Amino acid sequence: MMIRKFKFLLPVIFVFSLFTSFNSVANSDPKDKVLLTILRYVLTEGHYHPQEINDEFSKKVYANFLKNLDPSKRYFLQSDIDEFSAYETLIDDQIKSEDLSFFYLAYNRFKERTAEAEQFYPEILEHAFDFSKDETLDIDYENTSYALNKDELKNKWHQQLKTSTLSRLYAKVKEEEDTKKEDASYTIKPIDALEKEARTKISENMKEFFERFDELTHEDWFSTYINCISEQFDPHTNYFDPKVKKGFDQRMSGKLEGIGARLQQQNDYTKVIELVYGGPAWKQGDLEVGDLIIKVAQADGEPLDIVGMRLDKAIEFIKGEKGSEVNLTVKKIDGSTKIITIIRDVVELEETFVKSSVIEKDNRKFGVIHLPSFYIDFSEKNSRNSATDMAQEIERLKEENVEGLVLDLRNNGGGSLQTAIDISGLFIKNGPVVQVKYRNTEAEVRKDKNNQIQWDGPLVVLVNELSASASEIFAAAMQDYGRAVIIGGKQTYGKGTVQSVLDLNRYHNLNEDIGALKMTIQKFYRINGDSNQLEGVHSDIMLPSRYTYLEIGERDLENALKYDKVPAATYTLWNNYDNFNEVVNNSKKRIASNSTFKLIDENAKWIKKSQDETLIYLNLNAYKEDIESHETASKKYKSISDYTSTYTFTSPLYEQTLAASDENLAEKREVWHKNLNKDIYLEEALNVVSELKLKPNYLLVKKY
Repeated sequence: MMIRKFKFLLPVIFVFSLFTSFNSVANSDPKDKVLLTILRYVLTEGHYHPQEINDEFSKKVYANFLKNLDPSKRYFLQSDIDEFSAYETLIDDQIKSEDLSFFYLAYNRFKERTAEAEQFYPEILEHAFDFSKDETLDIDYENTSYALNKDELKNKWHQQLKTSTLSRLYAKVKEEEDTKKEDASYTIKPIDALEKEARTKISENMKEFFERFDELTHEDWFSTYINCISEQFDPHTNYFDPKVKKGFDQRMSGKLEGIGARLQQQNDYTKVIELVYGGPAWKQGDLEVGDLIIKVAQADGEPLDIVGMRLDKAIEFIKGEKGSEVNLTVKKIDGSTKIITIIRDVVELEETFVKSSVIEKDNRKFGVIHLPSFYIDFSEKNSRNSATDMAQEIERLKEENVEGLVLDLRNNGGGSLQTAIDISGLFIKNGPVVQVKYRNTEAEVRKDKNNQIQWDGPLVVLVNELSASASEIFAAAMQDYGRAVIIGGKQTYGKGTVQSVLDLNRYHNLNEDIGALKMTIQKFYRINGDSNQLEGVHSDIMLPSRYTYLEIGERDLENALKYDKVPAATYTLWNNYDNFNEVVNNSKKRIASNSTFKLIDENAKWIKKSQDETLIYLNLNAYKEDIESHETASKKYKSISDYTSTYTFTSPLYEQTLAASDENLAEKREVWHKNLNKDIYLEEALNVVSELKLKPNYLLVKKY
């Protein structure tokens, strides 16, 4: 009903837009005004929780747009900001009247300031830097002031370029020292020669940077402005310009060629926010969610500095053809810097499907099922989907006489709501699974209506801070029914919203593509009435991880929708475990006394502390000492990655037969089982599932 409402409304809006679109800023593109009006009405009429477009909204758009243009405050002067500030509470009025005055003022001034920076950076790099001075650079740009004049602005650039040169110089000094170790007769180059080489390379990088910068068009920056408006509604509501929409369609079609990572702009940096399971980066193993990519090199080529580069441009250098090599210089989540080599590839579809392994533990058999996503292909009637695959995998494990199951949903970012309901139904007889709510409506209870239970034995669900959306629906249902023990991070990601992609071209008759809008249209709730939004699913048993203290969940995003509640659905607890609380308490005691878990928690606190440090030393000796002390401290935690369990993992019998004639499959499963054997989290999940006991009367009912 709601969607239909604004479908009828928008054509009227478009006609109005044509009459008003030439009444404000000269030389503005009529298409921009049409887009602005369509966007405003789609958001206010269709978004789950529409924002009032008022002065407060205006202030947020204003701040967000300036931050997107100049995140490190090295282009605009304070006088520019003073001039812009007249518009701080006027953008809401401008949105309503199709006035783009603020956008054009800020955009044109930005072009002017970048052109000036392009002129004066060569002058800075002509002269040698003095790395004997005790100087620092604070990269806490959020609390940094704008330059008062051009001399101060040049000084900001001087510090930034000095930092980049120092990083390059340090790497060159290390190379020279390593060469000397290998060849005692080698003469190390003098420091001034190395400094000049480093500075020359930074100059080349800056030239390339501004060449790419100059390629950005009005449409690129207007898309940024539009997104500064849409993102005030919530962080998952995004405008896709035609170029971005094309890339989105390609990703949705399933062809993922490159490194297999989802990236996001964070101030001047390109941040890893998701690794595609089975993709090249995931297989290589060193890249992690939260890492910042600072340089990109093609095979044996020179590294290209991508700090400050727009995300779409950075991605052009990171992605590439199957079989090609890319070297990423990455600032790790623990603050260290590492070069990671990845061979680009197409993500193998098979690797994104359900798979399982059989574990021998104390002469008993258990099964672990890994579900990378809640996948389904609506365009192919007979294609595989996660629910039918899960049911089949359970049957295969039952044939192996496993006594309990561990379902691994770590890093599972979600997928199909229906498959989450169907998979839940494999573990309960029937009943509510989730509640779904549109704006201004009562929550609708979505149920599993199949009376068949595929698995009625002990069940543990393994999650982490990156388990999101459909993963949280499933985990919450299993927790609310008391059907499974949830074990993992303190809480899951906390995304309790549903988005839909709307083609905006259906609402105009211009001869141009204006793109699409991904918009939040629903929220989902647990059957106990709680929302997963922000809160996620709190584990019954919490395991410390590298992400424990990091800002990595929905609750850490700007403009995230609030947590709320709806009335609980009517459901009956499963209530067939004889020792649920005892098992949970036993596990908590084991974790508290486990030296590796203690070390993981200590490491997590150290990572958080490292991330909070914002000072960079610009003295070469201090810079070197800082890096080396950090590397020394990190060695304390190396034993975490060396952990090995004593369990034996094997493929189910059906897959062993397949692997006998498929060398590629056999190799992939061998790698997976080695990783499982080093997985302390899975080991504790197996301890838990092995202790769970069903009530005697339930066993009796099962028997008869």
